[in-house]
Amino acid sequence: MSPRSASVNEELRRRSRERLLQAAVELVSEHGFEATTLGDIADRAGSARGLVSYYFPGKRQLVQSAVHRLMHRTLQEALEREPRTEDGREQLARAIDAILGLARDRPVLMRQHMAGLLQAQGFVQCPEQRRLSELLIDTVARYGSQDVATDYPMLRAHLMGAVYAALIPGVPMQIPVLRAELFKRYRLDWELGTPPGTEPPGGTCDKDLSRFFATDDRPE
Repeated sequence: MSPRSASVNEELRRRSRERLLQAAVELVSEHGFEATTLGDIADRAGSARGLVSYYFPGKRQLVQSAVHRLMHRTLQEALEREPRTEDGREQLARAIDAILGLARDRPVLMRQHMAGLLQAQGFVQCPEQRRLSELLIDTVARYGSQDVATDYPMLRAHLMGAVYAALIPGVPMQIPVLRAELFKRYRLDWELGTPPGTEPPGGTCDKDLSRFFATDDRPE
């Protein structure tokens, strides 16, 4: 039997990494961050436990990368759904609704993610986070920003603040209230995006996450 080619080995490594990301999101959604171990993630992914350390320096980095992947792909789906549009105001409305939708439909996962951002490591710089940033930067530019370098981090801060407010145990703010404030700030009509009450059944909380973690040909 001839040895596998470099391209085949690379594809196998990518698939292993994708399975680990998906398993991390599933398990943290089900059990929370503290109750999920790297061994649990490896077992769910069907991977050798040593592979987790090969791809990620620790559990926090793995989970952040996994959540950023889910956020990136969720946002991408929202921006590209039919009817497609180049209208910057509609694109920004879709972006806001996509992120707020994750807070609404995956509260355990997003609460753990927000808590992780406040740890000493802060934001994990990784391909998943970079792709999410690129989508939001492009959305800000399409919206008509004259200073994307300033307006992008401000949008990110507003979105993170809204997610945080929606997830505070005991005193959560309602998603429609947070949406209304963001839409007012960016002068967006309420009918843009996906207004509350018009979401598809089940919202964004699909049990099958495979489409968010499928391998693709985009460069790292």
